[in-house]
Amino acid sequence: MATSGTTLPVWIHLLPFSSLPKFPSLTQDLETDTVIIGAGIAGIHTAYELVKRGKQVVLLEARDVLSGETGRTSGHLNNDLDDGYLEIASKHGKDGAKIAAESHAWARDKVEEVVKELGIECEYRKVPAYDVSQYPRGEEGWEEEMSELKEEAKMQASLGMESRFDESLRVKGWSGSVDQRGGMVVGNQATFHPTKYLASVLVWLKKQPNFQCFTRTRVLSVEEHGVEILGLGHKSVTVKTESGHTVKAEQAVEATCVPLQKLAVITQLESFRTYCIAVRVPKGSVEDCLLYDNAEQYKYVRLTACDDKDDYLVVGGCDHKVGQEETTLRFDELETWTRERFPQAGTVDYKWSGQILDPVDHMGLVGKNQGNQKIYIITGDSGDGLTNAVLAGRLIADEIDGVENKWAKLYSPKRLGSTLRSLPSMVAHDVQINTQYKRFLQADIVDIEDLVPGSGGVLNPKAGKPIAVYKDENGKVSQFSALCPHLKGVVCWNAVEKSFDCPVHGSRFSKEGICVIGPAKANLSPTDAPGQVAQEVAAS
Repeated sequence: MATSGTTLPVWIHLLPFSSLPKFPSLTQDLETDTVIIGAGIAGIHTAYELVKRGKQVVLLEARDVLSGETGRTSGHLNNDLDDGYLEIASKHGKDGAKIAAESHAWARDKVEEVVKELGIECEYRKVPAYDVSQYPRGEEGWEEEMSELKEEAKMQASLGMESRFDESLRVKGWSGSVDQRGGMVVGNQATFHPTKYLASVLVWLKKQPNFQCFTRTRVLSVEEHGVEILGLGHKSVTVKTESGHTVKAEQAVEATCVPLQKLAVITQLESFRTYCIAVRVPKGSVEDCLLYDNAEQYKYVRLTACDDKDDYLVVGGCDHKVGQEETTLRFDELETWTRERFPQAGTVDYKWSGQILDPVDHMGLVGKNQGNQKIYIITGDSGDGLTNAVLAGRLIADEIDGVENKWAKLYSPKRLGSTLRSLPSMVAHDVQINTQYKRFLQADIVDIEDLVPGSGGVLNPKAGKPIAVYKDENGKVSQFSALCPHLKGVVCWNAVEKSFDCPVHGSRFSKEGICVIGPAKANLSPTDAPGQVAQEVAAS
């Protein structure tokens, strides 16, 4: 219940799960101004904004606080956005690109403001970002990517960012034989220890009389009631939980990484797994910066504290679509990449993976959900989930307060223009994910005896429905329906995180069948008594 996988992120090195703030489960019906679902950075920052404005807020979390993707981030705070501003401008125009740069910069600096206001020690600091080619100098593709980075630097500078191209760029500590000198330099970026920061914000929220939080409280539905037209009439929201209790509110915010719905905005998102390692390097041996290469599945690098002798070099990348590729080789690729460039690298102490959601038009979806007036969503991080979540808190609080915000149109889940310009990508994505229903005709194993202890797979009996099977380290077997509760895709076994992952829309379930990321709202249904017991124990 503390995290969404079996691997552990580096953030627990200095802040173990046991040190995070604790909250009770919901045991009664409640009424409030705003109910927020999801206690990651999006939910916490939205709560912070609303509580500061005097609103009554209830925050609900299916597991423990920070147990989702926020706790598995790499901790970059930047407005040097992953998709690049040339690409963003092609979808949203230069004015839209300028708003993207401005809003993410605001979010980066808002974290600094909160750090100072609440006196938080979380390694927050400003650092430069370096973007380099994925190819070594002289190799095919290097010159083309250098030209792309020159153009990107010009675009960013025209948007008011501290960006420039430097053909002689070198990163201190990169002394390996792979020569990728030259690239784009972006000033005034930032990084921090994400769970230290958010744990402190939660401690502050816990002291506020207009805030309540309930964990291990799974939400099954968010429903809008009433009629409101042109300011006449009234609408409200009811949230129903797995335990049977309800929360009635004026508005609800789904800060669940993926909205709790069947389709709508889900069709505009692609779900990817991404991987990280934390490797020891001697203090001062690597420049304190953010580093990215220019590959489609790019590598990303930063430093975080380890001990008096070493820092951790956090290196990530090797992304792939959820449930559609082998997971076990990614950490080896990251380690090899790191040692080839940073020969001072020592032991790899942490390896973990997380999930990101790429919207087809590159911008997050923040605001009133499609077809709703009182239900808001925050999703589509596009690899920039931390700043997207922080700016979302302000956007949603402004909209609830009736305050006009010039960012709102760019991020609106109801936007059409950029979505229509991305229609070919949407169609291709939809065709690709629909091919994943082929798993109805496939099986990972033909017999439970095929499973080694500590592994899982899908058994597809000819006379019945697919079964997700897990065999624990002692050989005890638990069985669950292999049909994702969202849209009945057949799940796949993720050997790295020991989870069952849906290749259709990216829902994931623990080895006990507990939903750890949506759009599914419910768990995998146990099909035998050991599965039922395992799920009950894991949820307790």
